[in-house]
Amino acid sequence: MAALKFIGVDPETGHSGSPTAWVHTVTRDILFQSYIADEETRQECADNPAPGHALGIPAGETVIRIPAHLIPLLREACDAAERGF
Repeated sequence: MAALKFIGVDPETGHSGSPTAWVHTVTRDILFQSYIADEETRQECADNPAPGHALGIPAGETVIRIPAHLIPLLREACDAAERGF
């Protein structure tokens, strides 16, 4: 059995370069292939950390951009993870 359950692809981008969502069937982690945030957005995130966190973006992390029109896809992924598919 595959460890990833495909949820969906951005319907507005055609057949290549599409943001895509999966849910890991064991950990229930949500995985997104999406756009890398531009440098200005990354810097803004790095300069405005969550309370109790250091400035910057830690090694092994990045900022991704999920377009607002993909909120339904994100909800579907969250629902699949919560209900266990």
